[in-house]
Amino acid sequence: MSDSESSRGTWGSQLEFILTSIGCSVGLGNVWRFPYLTYTSGGGAFLVPYFICLLIIGIPLFCLDISFGQFTSLGPVAAAGNISPIFKGVGMCMVTVMGLIMIYYSVVIATCIHYFFASLTDVLPWTDCLNEWNTCNCRQDTNDTDYLRNTYLNCTQIDNTGSAFSPSEEYYTNFVLGVTSGIGEAGGFQWRLVLSNLLTWTIMFFVLIKGVKSIGKVVYVFTILPYVLLTVLLVRGLTLEGYYEGIKYYLDPNLNRIAEPRVWADAAVQIFYSTSTCSGALIAMASFNSFKNNTFRDSFMIPIINALTSFYGGFATFAVLGFMALKKGVLVSEVTKQGPGLAFVVYPEALSKMPAAPFWSVLFFMMMMSLGISSMLTGVETVASAFMDEFPALRKGKNTYICRGIICFCGFLLGLPQVTQGGSYILNLMDTFVGGFPLLFAGLFEIIVLVYIYGFKKFSSDIKMMVGDTQFAKYSYYGFFLWCWTIITPAAIFAVIISKCIDYTPIISEPTYPPWSETLGWFLVMTPIILIPGYALYYLVRYWKTQSFSQMFKPTPQWGPLLPENRTGVYADMGVELNSKENGIENGGGEINPSYVTEKE
Repeated sequence: MSDSESSRGTWGSQLEFILTSIGCSVGLGNVWRFPYLTYTSGGGAFLVPYFICLLIIGIPLFCLDISFGQFTSLGPVAAAGNISPIFKGVGMCMVTVMGLIMIYYSVVIATCIHYFFASLTDVLPWTDCLNEWNTCNCRQDTNDTDYLRNTYLNCTQIDNTGSAFSPSEEYYTNFVLGVTSGIGEAGGFQWRLVLSNLLTWTIMFFVLIKGVKSIGKVVYVFTILPYVLLTVLLVRGLTLEGYYEGIKYYLDPNLNRIAEPRVWADAAVQIFYSTSTCSGALIAMASFNSFKNNTFRDSFMIPIINALTSFYGGFATFAVLGFMALKKGVLVSEVTKQGPGLAFVVYPEALSKMPAAPFWSVLFFMMMMSLGISSMLTGVETVASAFMDEFPALRKGKNTYICRGIICFCGFLLGLPQVTQGGSYILNLMDTFVGGFPLLFAGLFEIIVLVYIYGFKKFSSDIKMMVGDTQFAKYSYYGFFLWCWTIITPAAIFAVIISKCIDYTPIISEPTYPPWSETLGWFLVMTPIILIPGYALYYLVRYWKTQSFSQMFKPTPQWGPLLPENRTGVYADMGVELNSKENGIENGGGEINPSYVTEKE
């Protein structure tokens, strides 16, 4: 085995890959995004389109991703460049999407870290209205008059008939975020979040310092721990008064909603979040697999575990929301929010009303930190692997530490605008725009390249080299993946794209989001997508004199298994040819890329 091959690393066991894939997919969205979508999209009825989309979109794309990565032992950019040089931009699109997600994802984890340390006290700081960050509109409940005793305020001469805010909401907006009037007003840095974000990226660097070898060890903690803590919180939630109303509200089916296209589009997009498909992460993580790993088995097992985790997490969330609604004397719908509002306002408020509140708050935010870190580890490593596959010298010696260090430092710097007083608006903008259309287009073009351009029969033959010709593989292939990859999945993704275009609502809302913020949002959408046609145009202009048009779409000589011992069958002759190269290989368009050189043994 060559130095370049051994330096990529492999998983210590197959369990490490399974836990990493689960940790990659099961993240913060399982706590705040899936439960909210469920109750707003028909309650228990939402599970019908969700699991159908899992079957026809999630599982087929998951198998496509991990089979692609495992077969080539390369990250998304290098693998895409080998199978169809002109479509290398598909891999670039995936990595760019993942990079953008990691920039704002780290800020969410930083907020969890802040709340974790803030919970290490006798009384949670968001328990009452007697703090310097509170206003005269702060209320613990409808009859609360504690705000009158706030020594930082004089509320006796103020008309308080306007909107009331809970202590947890004012703690989050006034103290943690220090929010401004809108995205156009940045304000100053929130130094607690700056330091927490620095800690987040420092953790990333030290955990990833040895790449896949270190990830494989820490996932035993960061992937398993959230399940333990989630179960503890669920048991606690089921002992609270009002839990039944919360769970009933979560599951109460509204079958009329199933007929709405928006519900199906939301279910499909949530599948991309629940499985992490088409973000490049699964391709990168699978590239460290054993060549003979059964990708068909993993493609059914891991997405189903991820989907059930989302469903399971909803019980813990809505049991607490039911308790919260009872305490406030309102309906569950009136205490339920989406995104950060659920994690950093509603849930902390409910925790503050429990006996031994700091203890439960520590457990909750420890779970949130673990969920976030396990997902972020794979995301950052995906970006690092993409650079190292393109520039193999980065895998040698201290260069690998420098590469990961630069990536982490850049991630921290790019996240600084989101830890200003107006940063929460930027974070919400990125969360709204980055995860939808870019992932859908990446998934559609991945199918086009692998199934239609390279060829379904060829790719299926490549998979059989890995998994063998067992009965399970035959049933999976002929009975399911054959129809999904060629017809059902691309048609479903295309339908979702059309549906989202028809139902799209601009984010514009003065003064929070002025018109120019809509333009910024679409710039974030188009940045990764434009890489697909952009690189194709670049490749066409650069190599139109040395390659025929049809050759630009065909695999390069480097396409196939990376390791010489796995280059059998149609790839055996290619392996001999590659081994004879001493100074590098021409990569499709005439570029020398020594990362694909294999040494004679």
